Amino acid sequence: MTTPVFTPSFLQDLEHLFVWRRDVRHFCSSPLPDALLNTLLGETCLAPSVGLSEPWRFVLIQSPDRKEAIRQNFIASNARALEGRRGEEAKHYATLKLSGMDEAPHHIAVFCDTNPTQGRGLGRASMPETTVWSAVMAIHTFWLAATARGVGVGWVSILDPESACRTLSITPNWQFLAYLCVGYPKEPARTPELERLGWERRNPARRRWIYR
Repeated sequence: MTTPVFTPSFLQDLEHLFVWRRDVRHFCSSPLPDALLNTLLGETCLAPSVGLSEPWRFVLIQSPDRKEAIRQNFIASNARALEGRRGEEAKHYATLKLSGMDEAPHHIAVFCDTNPTQGRGLGRASMPETTVWSAVMAIHTFWLAATARGVGVGWVSILDPESACRTLSITPNWQFLAYLCVGYPKEPARTPELERLGWERRNPARRRWIYR
């Protein structure tokens, strides 16, 4: 097998992919072709995992009733989050669009099998949480694969996990990690929406690594 050579042009494109991978909350309603969605999910399984356990579980939600139950879960959870803020910050928070559920044609819940038989426990004896980290790597892999094809992904985290598991009839040993809204973005952007709306900004001057 020949070792691949990644050209300067590819590396530049890769950097552009990282820059344009944004959290999307504004979607077109047209669905993705089935073949494209299957390709993205297939490439997701190329993600690394502890002990080759592949603990990620992607659940495609198609039931309108279940989608509506998750939507109500978000509304209630977001209201509680707003109650914890005061003054101008609360007013600003109330203006933010924090979910693309109403427009996104595809809803995908991501879970982690926290004790998978695959991998036979290798690498997890001292750090069992590595199964969750592996599943999060799969989410990021899905996100990058989608962005590369002009597909937007939005991670809805303002949800009650236990309620979400009940709504989706999930086995008890699967841990809820993410609810993803997926579809073609209305307006692709290279900067985070929260930055554009003045909620927070990146600090390029702050170094986030240290040496020992």
